[in-house]
Amino acid sequence: MSLFRLDASIRREGSVTRQVADTVEAAWHAEHPGGAVNRRDLGTEPLPADAWLTAVSAGMSPAEQRSGAQLEATRLATTLADELIAADAYLFAVPLYNFGVPHHVKAWIDLLLTDPRLGPGGDQPLAGRPAVLVLARGGGYGPGTPREGWDHATPYLRRIFGDVLGLDLHVTAAELTLAGVNPAMAELRGLAEQSLNDAHGTAETHGRSIGKRVRDAA
Repeated sequence: MSLFRLDASIRREGSVTRQVADTVEAAWHAEHPGGAVNRRDLGTEPLPADAWLTAVSAGMSPAEQRSGAQLEATRLATTLADELIAADAYLFAVPLYNFGVPHHVKAWIDLLLTDPRLGPGGDQPLAGRPAVLVLARGGGYGPGTPREGWDHATPYLRRIFGDVLGLDLHVTAAELTLAGVNPAMAELRGLAEQSLNDAHGTAETHGRSIGKRVRDAA
C-alpha cells in the first residue's frame, strides 16, 4: 500500500501545511505500519517553468519532429502521471499564496493534465481513490470576513482533484496562520490556535479514514 505526498510550501521550517500533513501521514502509518510514502516536494524542487508550454507544443508536433526539449517535457509529464497512478491514496499539502494556488503547484497540475490518461477526456484512472487536501491560509476568508471570496485556490483545487481527477477528496484547512507573526492580527491569535488544532484533529481523522479505505479494499 502506498501514499503519494505532495508538499508545496516554500518553507521547510515553520510550514503549517507540512505540519498538518505530517499528522495525516502519521495517521496513515497507524493503519499501514511500514507502508510506502512516495514524495514530491514542489516547494524545494519546483518543476521547470517552461515544461508545460514545451509539452503542449510537443502535442502539436509529429512525433518524429519533436525536439529534445519536447521529448524531455513529455517524459516528465509521464513520470508525474505515473507517480499518481501507482499510488493507492494521496496527500496534497498546499498553502494559499497571494490569494491563489502557488505557481509551482499550477505548473505541476498543468503538466500532469498534458498526459492523456489524466487530462480532460481521459479515463480517470484515479477515480474513487481517497485523498486528503491540506490547506493553510494566512488570513481569514470565511463567510462574513472582509476577504470572503478572496481564496481562489480552494475552489480550484477541489475542481482539479475532485472533478477532473475524480478523487474522493477530504479537506482540512488552518486559517489565520500569520496571526502569530503579524502584530495587526494579535487579537486573532486565539482563533488561529483553535483553527490549527481543529485542522490537526481533522487531519488525523482523514488520515485514518483513507488508510482504512485502502486496507479494506486490499
